[in-house]
Amino acid sequence: MFSFFKTINAMTKMSLLSDALSLTAQQPAPSGGAALMQLVPFVLLFAAMYFLMIAPQRKKQKEHEKMLAALGSGDEVVTTGGIYGTITNVKEDRFVIRIAENTKIEVGKGFISGVVKKTGDEKK
Repeated sequence: MFSFFKTINAMTKMSLLSDALSLTAQQPAPSGGAALMQLVPFVLLFAAMYFLMIAPQRKKQKEHEKMLAALGSGDEVVTTGGIYGTITNVKEDRFVIRIAENTKIEVGKGFISGVVKKTGDEKK
């Protein structure tokens, strides 16, 4: 009696599998317009990523480069490592920064994270 139910269960599974295969075979291929409509979500996703992530990062990078170009001797800066100092010399690809009396270090231009005080700025 138990084998009878196994046979019925196996036949049911086979029937469901053949029905599913026949349904997928009967579906028409998407037309040109439908295929184009499937690409629309990907285009929208890319556009959203560009405006939410890439564009603000590029703007921030341009502002950082502009800030680096405006730095000169006497400006107080902070490095990405958190070291505060005063620029004493500007070289082509790095700054010489005085961090204490008789202590100078050379730092790559890209490692300056911000300006603490510009030369000539007055406190109000």
